[in-house]
Amino acid sequence: MQFRPCIDLHNGKVKQIVGSTLKDDEPESLQINFTADHPSTWFAELYRRDNLTGGHIIKLGPGNDQAAAEALAAWPGGLQIGGGISADNGREWLDKGASHVIVTSYVFREGQVDRDRLQRLVTAVGKKYLVLDLSCRRRGSDYYIVTDRWQNFTDVIISPQILEEFSNLCDEFLIHAADVEGQCRGIETELVKRLAEWSPIPTTYAGGVKDLSDMELIRDLGQGRLHATVGSALDIFGGTTMTYQEVVAFHKAQQQ
Repeated sequence: MQFRPCIDLHNGKVKQIVGSTLKDDEPESLQINFTADHPSTWFAELYRRDNLTGGHIIKLGPGNDQAAAEALAAWPGGLQIGGGISADNGREWLDKGASHVIVTSYVFREGQVDRDRLQRLVTAVGKKYLVLDLSCRRRGSDYYIVTDRWQNFTDVIISPQILEEFSNLCDEFLIHAADVEGQCRGIETELVKRLAEWSPIPTTYAGGVKDLSDMELIRDLGQGRLHATVGSALDIFGGTTMTYQEVVAFHKAQQQ
């Protein structure tokens, strides 16, 4: 298990946002937990110092390209990038220093997997440089993949079959539990169990981590097979329940 750090960008600033409140048609509903005084490069350099590979930059809407490019330049090959990635610009972001590009909305159309677009993407950037973001929200007993900054439900359910299919086309999965993301109230335990059982490739879980006990829970329920991201709970993002140094120490202990 690894701790995978994050840099979430909104209007060019590093922020922590409650994901379920990010809506294009209701900007006043946006709940921001934290806005950093430091630029994106400060966080990239911090992660580079502690050799935390596999972290991700997520561009939440327009106005974030410069901050994203600067963070990638601060640690070439050390960070993945997502947000507005397509077959047309994916290679450009790899050339700017991203280790992988992360894609969700581009490969879905009208609630379904657009397999033509997905194949174009694989051809453009290469399977080993692609991360599919299968972030999801719960309806009933199932978790449905959501797109467009988690605003729109698709008809695609997280299942052994869909994870197996997608695993043949990408290097990793990134999966936010969007219902709990940014709330620091605990993780989606059932989703963690399912991902650990079903995912055939490296998978990073994100959403709801409140303290070190949740990291231990992801490790145990995930059978050591899942990586995890922590955002709003961390002191570097204004959190009060977990320090960055604590989670780095936890990460290093898992690698021994």
